[in-house]
Amino acid sequence: MDVFSRSGSRRALPAAIAAIALITVLGGCAQQGAGAQPASGDTDVLIDDAACQRNRDAGTITYISGYGYSASAGQLDVFLAKERGYFDALCLDVDINASGANGQQLVASGQAQFTALGSASDVMLAAANSKNLTAIATYGDTSPFSIFANEQITSLKDLEGKKLGYFINLTPVASAMLDAAGVDVSKVELIKMTNYDPTVVTRGQVDAIVGYASNQPEKLRSLELPFTEFLPADSGVGGTYNVMEVNSAFLAEHREVSADFMRASLKALQECLDDEAACVEEISALAEANNQGSAFPVDQQERTWRVESSWVRDSASGMPGVLSEAAWESEYALVQEYGGLKDLPPLADMMDTELVASLYQDGALVWPGE
Repeated sequence: MDVFSRSGSRRALPAAIAAIALITVLGGCAQQGAGAQPASGDTDVLIDDAACQRNRDAGTITYISGYGYSASAGQLDVFLAKERGYFDALCLDVDINASGANGQQLVASGQAQFTALGSASDVMLAAANSKNLTAIATYGDTSPFSIFANEQITSLKDLEGKKLGYFINLTPVASAMLDAAGVDVSKVELIKMTNYDPTVVTRGQVDAIVGYASNQPEKLRSLELPFTEFLPADSGVGGTYNVMEVNSAFLAEHREVSADFMRASLKALQECLDDEAACVEEISALAEANNQGSAFPVDQQERTWRVESSWVRDSASGMPGVLSEAAWESEYALVQEYGGLKDLPPLADMMDTELVASLYQDGALVWPGE
């Protein structure tokens, strides 16, 4: 439990996650062996003619951003890989849909190829209903969720007889937190939220909300408003941070292309870990240019990426993006217990643990010409 007074200050994830406009941008990917020569006639291309043609033959690749222009791993890096020419360097034609709507359905149906989700739980819950999605990257082993409450709530047990808001679903992580605290959920009034304004808690409209640890709580800190926050780790509950999914059929047919898509985005991600300020400025400018500046202002993006970049750096899972069954096992158990699913597919059926791992050599991302 973490109680914050009016002197607190950190960061927050975009407060308008649910209302983001549609765009297009993104494309294919390519795997590159060392020593390959650039495709003839294009000095910006870093791969040989055969690899370039392979990637171009895959056609337009569409990426669905789960949270618009949020400064978040698996999203920020895709936008900037496009802007900085990394997809072009690998002959990838990439379109970005920044609406954040129905990403998994569009990818599962083949109308898009890649999308980013908030946690492994989201992947598992969708896997029960779709067989055409494969997780290929995860960006941390910290759960992005937290329960934040008004300052009168000093333990989760205090939520009995009170109002607890949530977005989309209560989440298995939050359910496990409540269970670990001995909360009788039947005594808690659960309210599905549509308003991402975190001050509804400090103003007493609800007593607490299951939110995003880099989002609403960080906004409250920036406003120096008092509140109480409960993190999954406080209850011994594990989790994962952000996951990239790909259409399974596309992955099977275009494995090298999928690898190059990840190669380009991971190059941008590392640059954003090395220079946070430049990336925040760039993604915020993109949001502004696409009429989303008010939803993703620079100060908010700074708070968001300061938190979330630490989750990437602090991950014990290995290099950015690398995933393993072992890292997902605890969350898998949570979904089995609290996800309300009868038939949860085996972990191995949901993920490809080799694709991203193969992009690294001696602790560094392999990039053509480097």
